[in-house]
Amino acid sequence: MQKDATGAQAPTETKGVKLPWTRQDTTWMLSLFGTAVGAGILFLPINAGMGGFWPLVVMALLIGPMTYLAHRGLSRFVCSSKIEGSDITQVVEEHFGKGAGKAITLLYFFAIYPIVLIYGVGITNVVDSFIVNQLGMDSVPRWLLSGLLVLGMMSVMVAGEKLMLKVTQFLVYPLVAILAFMSLYLIPNWNTSALEQVPAAADFLGTIWLTIPVLIFAFNHSPAISQFAVSQKREYGVNASRKADVILRNTSLMLVGFVMLFVFSCVLSLTPAQLAEAKAQNLPILSYLANAHDSAFVTYFAPLIAFIAIVSSFFGHYLGASEGMRGLIVKQYESAGKEVNEAGINKFILGFMFITIWGVAIINPSILGMIEALGGPIIAAILYLMPMYAVYKVPALKQYRGRVSNIFVIIAGLLSMTAILFGLLG
Repeated sequence: MQKDATGAQAPTETKGVKLPWTRQDTTWMLSLFGTAVGAGILFLPINAGMGGFWPLVVMALLIGPMTYLAHRGLSRFVCSSKIEGSDITQVVEEHFGKGAGKAITLLYFFAIYPIVLIYGVGITNVVDSFIVNQLGMDSVPRWLLSGLLVLGMMSVMVAGEKLMLKVTQFLVYPLVAILAFMSLYLIPNWNTSALEQVPAAADFLGTIWLTIPVLIFAFNHSPAISQFAVSQKREYGVNASRKADVILRNTSLMLVGFVMLFVFSCVLSLTPAQLAEAKAQNLPILSYLANAHDSAFVTYFAPLIAFIAIVSSFFGHYLGASEGMRGLIVKQYESAGKEVNEAGINKFILGFMFITIWGVAIINPSILGMIEALGGPIIAAILYLMPMYAVYKVPALKQYRGRVSNIFVIIAGLLSMTAILFGLLG
């Protein structure tokens, strides 16, 4: 094992080294999968399905390469550091200077923070819908229900990172199993009417364009990539990027296989009018299925899946958002020449997160609107465009220049960032 993890891996240094698949690789694959499976996936069938079946087929073909190549680019960027243990914000500062380091840290925070807010809204709506529709009880006052739920999720974070990781990993296994079972269980309810509807070319392309931000959001596991890459560098040295590529490829295959089967199954089980109704109610697809389906299994298990998916993904994104905020505050303290008070910073972040997540959960804004306007475009800037810019500016990444995959990732990122403009013009 090589201790010096430099970013300039020469092909001759890695070709002859065998890197067998290990149990730790499986753990990372499941952790990355768990980070991605959250509110985005539970709302993806609604947004993607409303445009019709055939645009969804094209999206299914695009999202695999998009997810793998973008996350691979970010991983390679983090691995390019010559400083051991550097996370994404430190790598940016190393390559582009302190000013860019602050800017990327700010952008990184705003790429993840809105997702945490979305989970506060989503978990409140899921539980409220379950209380009213499945238990037949009156709604708990929204301010009280949302406060208890947000407090409960944050309590796990306060208890410690190790507990959070154990809970997340524990939740992934049943989540994968139940998602797969639910996808197959819905097959008898499929209707083929959606296959007969072929939109005009302009509507077809417009649907795909508008859905790209939600696709990027739904398959995003970038909050975990920084620590993932640091771990690979520590374990494999100059071979870190090559090892990370394999794990990320398998994670993308697992995500596309399970998630798109689930999306297709949900879309074929509901009509466009029902999908529009689900969007209007601001509910995850599983909560809507529970309310609209006669099956006792779907009625009670669908909200449970939605609950587990949101909670498991909340932990990873909360960790990323709090780290991003801590980075911003620490950099500001250092610039002002002030002593960093870690305990005070942690208390401030905890209070800020709870109040803002709780407040947004009470307000109950449109989740899909937040994803389209904030989540997808900002994630695209960090995940798709920044690593590609680095490839052509950072000497340590010179070996990755001149590839067709780079152009594909850049186009996907630009389409995501401009989709909101297309929506406004439309």
